[in-house]
Amino acid sequence: MPPFVNPYADLDSQIEALMSCKTLAETDVKALCEKAKEMLAEESNVTPVRAPVTVCGDIHGQFADLLELFRIGGQCPDTNYLFMGDYVDRGYHSVESVSLLVALKVRFRDRITILRGNHESRQITQVYGFYDECLRKYGNAEVWKCFTDLFDYLPLTGLVENNIFCMHGGLSPTLDTLDHIRALDRIQEVPHEGPMCDLLWSDPDDRGGWGISPRGAGYTFGNDISEHFNHVNGLDLISRAHQLVMDGYSWSHDQSVVTIFSAPNYCYRCGNMAGIMEVSDDMSSTFQKFEPAPRRGEPEAASGGGGSRPDYFL
Repeated sequence: MPPFVNPYADLDSQIEALMSCKTLAETDVKALCEKAKEMLAEESNVTPVRAPVTVCGDIHGQFADLLELFRIGGQCPDTNYLFMGDYVDRGYHSVESVSLLVALKVRFRDRITILRGNHESRQITQVYGFYDECLRKYGNAEVWKCFTDLFDYLPLTGLVENNIFCMHGGLSPTLDTLDHIRALDRIQEVPHEGPMCDLLWSDPDDRGGWGISPRGAGYTFGNDISEHFNHVNGLDLISRAHQLVMDGYSWSHDQSVVTIFSAPNYCYRCGNMAGIMEVSDDMSSTFQKFEPAPRRGEPEAASGGGGSRPDYFL
């Protein structure tokens, strides 16, 4: 019998290197993004997700805290994961964070779902740090281009057992049903307005109805909007990220919407906890909260730390 050859040997060694916060070679990043693109192109705008699954919010390049998340929640593929976007920008290790999540997706495609956030965009990443980080670590913009091209393929939303609807931002006044979302053409840069933009930018609000978002993109939506959307689509819960919440997660709209934020001490200075939501086989949800991982060898980003810090932390 011929000896067993592990077809994933190269990928496994790349994941191992990434878990140690090492950057991949530019050629490896390009190959990884091409494989991921083929895979993601097959996924629906409303990608079905099976329980049990652990649902996570923003990461923002806080690599040590992403490892802490896996330590608390369990390693992939032992634990199934759904990440709701914003893997890059603001933190010091966006390259390593997004490389690891994409590598895990390619290696364990049915065990991890990665959705698009509003920061998975060419325009936003040129302002908030990912573009600069790619230039600093690779000496050119090729890796940034590979990833931002890949971001166009990320699904917009996930649906856990037809019951929990997950997206980065929120609802849209032009989208009444999940079928409307399935019909969108997502393979593009995030538009400045319209339904795709709203899914990545909108926020729940205490006021009823639709409101103008202070973010300048998307809308605010009230309890009546969430209740109607859930009723029409047979949903129990909307799960989203996008907003810093001090306790790691926060309920709104009579517990019909939950916000999950998974970057503790956001921007290395906000003092918040991180949270993840563990959805079990029977669709019951429990939350785990965690503090930032100890940091070694990173510049101090807190006020008065004396380290150099990029303008996008301000």
